[in-house]
Amino acid sequence: MLPSQPLLHAAVFALAVLQALASDTFIAAVYEHAVILPDVTDEPVSPDDALALMNKNMDVLEGAIKEAAQQGAHIIVTPEDGIYGWHFTREAIYPYLEDIPDPAVNWIPCTDPTRFAPAPVQERLSCMARNNSIYVVANMGDKKLCNSSDPSCPSDGRYQYNTDVVFDPEGKLVARYHKYNLFMLETQFNYPKEPEAVTFETPFGKFGIFTCFDILFHEPAVVLVSELQVDTVLFPTAWMNVLPFLTAIEFHSAWAMGMGVNFLAANTHYTSISMTGSGIYAPDRARTYYYNMKNEDGRLLIAELDSHPRLSPAFPPAVSWSSYASSVKRFSPNDHDFSGLIFHDQFTFTELTKPEGNLTVCQKDLCCHLSYKMAGKQEDEVYVLGAFDGLHVVEGQYYLQICTLLKCKSTDLNTCGQPVETAQTKFEMFSLSGTFGTNYIFPGVLYSGVQLAPGEFEVLNDGRLISKTRTTKPVITVMLFGRWYEKDHLKQDPQPPAFP
Repeated sequence: MLPSQPLLHAAVFALAVLQALASDTFIAAVYEHAVILPDVTDEPVSPDDALALMNKNMDVLEGAIKEAAQQGAHIIVTPEDGIYGWHFTREAIYPYLEDIPDPAVNWIPCTDPTRFAPAPVQERLSCMARNNSIYVVANMGDKKLCNSSDPSCPSDGRYQYNTDVVFDPEGKLVARYHKYNLFMLETQFNYPKEPEAVTFETPFGKFGIFTCFDILFHEPAVVLVSELQVDTVLFPTAWMNVLPFLTAIEFHSAWAMGMGVNFLAANTHYTSISMTGSGIYAPDRARTYYYNMKNEDGRLLIAELDSHPRLSPAFPPAVSWSSYASSVKRFSPNDHDFSGLIFHDQFTFTELTKPEGNLTVCQKDLCCHLSYKMAGKQEDEVYVLGAFDGLHVVEGQYYLQICTLLKCKSTDLNTCGQPVETAQTKFEMFSLSGTFGTNYIFPGVLYSGVQLAPGEFEVLNDGRLISKTRTTKPVITVMLFGRWYEKDHLKQDPQPPAFP
């Protein structure tokens, strides 16, 4: 019997409501991949050998993509360099590159593989997306021929780009992004002439994409969020961890919170150069993450996210980052301040000598305030409050303002700022704030064992980073990591004088 018209309309309406509700959240996946690397050679291998190596990696990625789809994931991000690795000269990487067209061509490589030049990698990625009805995000190499009519054309007659691609659930190429901020070792690739702000729409929000080192700069990362208002950032990366601030899980989760976006970070896994740390991060906290320096295992992560986090009740309030810090007088004199290096930057420190208290440390225009209470002070552990206000110039140039509470490597104050992975001291409470000159502040807390503290801290609208409860694990680092993009092109400041 056919349903009556009112019943049919009700059924259609109910289905529409269900679909609308379903799009309020989505299931995200990222895969940390232990890349199968080619033999290191200055001479190019044959195209067949290059494809064979890439297929070995894509076999692994395809397994992760199938598993993610079976668990209901709508999108999966795979790592930077995840298909062929990173040990290449400009010539040696050439056999691994394909010509990736502008997505405006409306192309499904899986069903029309011969429309352009041979593209077996794009064809296979497209089929992975299509066969599993899932968005697939991957990183590969793009090549673009040029000639002498282009004054910027390289001498070998081609541009080579570190490139992210996105295929939708039908296998259509919907996004292509050429990495703008190349890391210093990426001599095999060219810089695109202009930064590309790449976005695409999905049933579960507006997405943007950038790669690894891009996260430290204004373009395209900040532009995508602040100007183009993406809901979710896709982030293939090959990230080498640097404590105390730039471990992947710590910095990426802090960036998601500071910028107010979902952030899907897929890292390569190669522990000999400290590559590990992937996660699915929301503006309020990490939803899931992976950090493992003990073995060479990859890992699939899956979590649910709000499609439009700015509309979520959990979305953090707007923050006036220097409001509290600018309204209070200095908590403590500077007669015990001393200096120390963190990743080549000269910080000003003051020691937490008592189990609880209020401290201030300043450097140039930045004053950092800390209120704290330890849950029992360990005699063999030293913590400091630190401030840095200056231009970082090693492995990239970028202006930083940082306030931090951190554990020193030993009781020798000369070790303060050196990498530390474990601690024993828990805190009953902490409150960290600073007189920042920028609104781009990334807040983070790192626990012993290089673990995050999801849901255990928050940022108040007056700029204080506070613990919600007693810390569940000992603390390595609490940070307010500020980026003052307008000052990136200044000449390096002379280092502040060392304290006697």
